[in-house]
Amino acid sequence: MAISEKPILLLLLLLISLAVVFSAAETNRVAELLSLQSRSKSGLIHLDDHSLSRFLTSTKTPRPYSILIFFDATQLHDKPELNLQGLRNEFGLLASSFISNNKDSPAASKLFFCYMEFKESQSSFSQFGVNSLPHIRLVGPNVKSLKDSEQMEQGDYSRLADSMSDFVESRTKLSVGPIERPPMFSKKQLGFFVAAFLAWMPFVIKKVLAGQTLLHDSKIWLGSAVFVYFFSVSGAMHNIIRKMPLFLADRNDPNKLIFFYQGSGMQLGAEGFAVGFLYTIVGLLLAFMTHVLVRVKNVTAQRVIMLFALFISFLAVKKVVSLDNWKTGYGIHAFWPSSWN
Repeated sequence: MAISEKPILLLLLLLISLAVVFSAAETNRVAELLSLQSRSKSGLIHLDDHSLSRFLTSTKTPRPYSILIFFDATQLHDKPELNLQGLRNEFGLLASSFISNNKDSPAASKLFFCYMEFKESQSSFSQFGVNSLPHIRLVGPNVKSLKDSEQMEQGDYSRLADSMSDFVESRTKLSVGPIERPPMFSKKQLGFFVAAFLAWMPFVIKKVLAGQTLLHDSKIWLGSAVFVYFFSVSGAMHNIIRKMPLFLADRNDPNKLIFFYQGSGMQLGAEGFAVGFLYTIVGLLLAFMTHVLVRVKNVTAQRVIMLFALFISFLAVKKVVSLDNWKTGYGIHAFWPSSWN
């Protein structure tokens, strides 16, 4: 009986030893990823063909971590329609925010943010099946084939780091936390602005008291009012804050540009400016009819101009409504008073 138990004990010891070795190897990989992450200012880990094999393709599943990869190509950074550099910066903000918000938490070793450069890792690009940029993929713990990893769709980074955060949280069940963006101005720049403002104040006060400033010119106020109106209705502030491109390249046809994005999660710069221009036309025509046209003495001319202005306004509003319906799928319907039926 004792003789038959020895092979079983040896087998158990061998299995335990293999499990310990495997666990140690996985722990070493996590420690190495954390080390590479700590050396990067943004928290992004630079992967190439060799490191991709070490951390993904040569490891057994399930892995104790997930990897989110941004595929980059420096030779395409000069193409504004791709906005690769801007998306790369937002990806870095996502990584640094996750690391900062999950410091000293078990989640810190569950997700790593990496990037790959096309010139250095063409083989890896083909393993993932990447044939167009921008491209972001999440390789989960159970993914065996790299092509089975989940791609982040265009709408998932429409709001840049914020929508990327939503994608990560929904797929990994990990909390990214608030996106920490750097301040617009540094302390030195703010100090310079304050000093310049204080030095300029005596001259400004003197001009104001003498009534010799631009603020006393009615044309400046008129132009500024039109600009503020256009700026607000065109979504220009949204484009500046989110760093939205004016247009995108069509993934199916790189030679074709997309100016209007179909979907409520994203608005391109050209799209906002086009709608803002239509709104501004309507606003200017209404202002013209209520402030200028009423002073025309010829009633016939008043009516003709008014009908023409209303017709143009109707076409502009109709175009905005049709664009909104095409973009969001929501229709706008007219409701008549019940007494009219």
